[in-house]
Amino acid sequence: MSEVFYFQEQHWHLLPDRAIFWEEERALILSDLHLGKATHFRKAGIAVPAGITSEDLFRLQQLITRYMPVRIIIVGDMFHSRENNEVQYFRIWRNQFSHISFDLVKGNHDIMPEEVYGQLQISTWPSLTIRGIHFIHEPCEEHNGYQYTFSGHLHPAVIMAGPARQRLRLPCFYFGLHCGILPAFGHFTGSATLDPSPDEPVFVIAGKSIIRTQ
Repeated sequence: MSEVFYFQEQHWHLLPDRAIFWEEERALILSDLHLGKATHFRKAGIAVPAGITSEDLFRLQQLITRYMPVRIIIVGDMFHSRENNEVQYFRIWRNQFSHISFDLVKGNHDIMPEEVYGQLQISTWPSLTIRGIHFIHEPCEEHNGYQYTFSGHLHPAVIMAGPARQRLRLPCFYFGLHCGILPAFGHFTGSATLDPSPDEPVFVIAGKSIIRTQ
């Protein structure tokens, strides 16, 4: 189930699919899909299961059907590397949603030529600001003059301890004082463990549930 978090005078629907639906803008926000990463690894001789890209895009398709956004904001690392067959797969998938605008805040892995993004009907930005909310791929380190900043890149997670001393590392949405960090949407990604302060809201993604831990 999703969790509606009223924050910065906006309604953010935190989704267990590792995305946010921004109610006021009718926008889906996600980060770090890393489309093509599996292909990149297979070319390097590393055994990686096929179908990861199609599974992630199917999850995104389900969110589009459910929330009917007018725009999708991707906060960096949409594609893992240079153009490959996964990009061609996305091109076909994208045709289903030509009425939806795609805004990509470019990350360190988004290195394809600009004309390729244009052919995919994706607008690219070094950063993007909407209603005073700033989106940038690399996490900010201090207040930067914007109302609030969202970033990706780190693939944040926190450690959850159980009563029998079991410990699980789970992806999360992190809301710092001035800067928040989005979980990685793509399943074929690693994670970085955070140690948030007690006054920083954290929402853990546990299966199909969103759990606020502090």
